[in-house]
Amino acid sequence: MDVLGYIERLFGQYGYWVLLLGLPLDAIALPIPPGNTTLTYTGYLSYKGVLDLLPALGAAYLGSIVGLTVTYVLGYKLGQPLIERYGKWLFLKPEHVEKTARVYHKYGNKLLLFSYFIPGVRQFIGYFTGIIRIPYRTFALYAYTGSALWVTVFVGIGYIFGNQWQLVLTWTEHFLKYVVAAVFAILAVYIYLKWRKRTKVHSRQ
Repeated sequence: MDVLGYIERLFGQYGYWVLLLGLPLDAIALPIPPGNTTLTYTGYLSYKGVLDLLPALGAAYLGSIVGLTVTYVLGYKLGQPLIERYGKWLFLKPEHVEKTARVYHKYGNKLLLFSYFIPGVRQFIGYFTGIIRIPYRTFALYAYTGSALWVTVFVGIGYIFGNQWQLVLTWTEHFLKYVVAAVFAILAVYIYLKWRKRTKVHSRQ
């Protein structure tokens, strides 16, 4: 499938509505059109004068937070009851969710702030925060701020780099993959060291 050609046709037919309707689909885990490419192409169209930059930024931001909010509400309203009823079939118990929530309260807000930049996480972070019942104010503060950063960065790439936007987008996405891999590697080492320290303490008792 020619993703760029598909996005071009969508913008040709629907203009700003691609951002208002397409980005919520990206957040709901139906990345049609894909969010990063759509935003960067939006910046490029603004660079070319096809779209106005400020309305494009506004439509993109609104579309992203609509999708994120919908997934949060779905997770909040439906997630916990589904886990209580069907979680045993997935080896997922309510106490697992409670433990995850405790870990999130300790470390998770920064993840929520930058989740839009992490491949694969953007589509699930709203559901996840809803399921573990993160307060809406906390969710909105970090998630909506993160959404604004995401929209600004990727629209900015298209607007600033113009005809080179595809090359810069490819570099950026590769860089983000390396950053994510490094973060998870550091996190794995940190968890292992904490586990090892705890087992040593227990063995001495």
